[in-house]
Amino acid sequence: MPQNPDTPVTLTPVDSEREAEWVRRLLARSGLPTEDLSLDGGPEPAGGNPTLYTVEADGDRVGCVGLERDGDAGLLRSAAVAEPHRGRGYGGAAVRALEARARAAGVGTLYLLTTTAAEFFAGLGYERVNRESVPESIRESAEFSDLCPSSATVMRRRL
Repeated sequence: MPQNPDTPVTLTPVDSEREAEWVRRLLARSGLPTEDLSLDGGPEPAGGNPTLYTVEADGDRVGCVGLERDGDAGLLRSAAVAEPHRGRGYGGAAVRALEARARAAGVGTLYLLTTTAAEFFAGLGYERVNRESVPESIRESAEFSDLCPSSATVMRRRL
């Protein structure tokens, strides 16, 4: 089934230990870092710790996605879809829903790092950029400076 970023999904802030553990397991199975995550929900913080969301569709948790922001720049991170739900458009829909939240919070540009999904994000309008073009506050995030390899593709989308 082709990807469809218009697939209806709901983002729900992670606000319980049960949800946090589900997200940790999904991220670990997907090969994504969790070392700097405080999975306690709440509003998107301005700088520092990302807010994580579960992605829900038709009453099921199908994935997760996160936003780390600093002023008008944001870092899209921790995007994963659980194996049985892949290929149904949930990933693209989750990214679009996160973009809407980021835009509403005053973020004008989202950045991301990926080692495996550059084509997926390019299909959603993200462009490859040089690390040096990313705002310093985003480059200083744990994901950018420590957790992702320097070989990771850096991408950007203006909202």
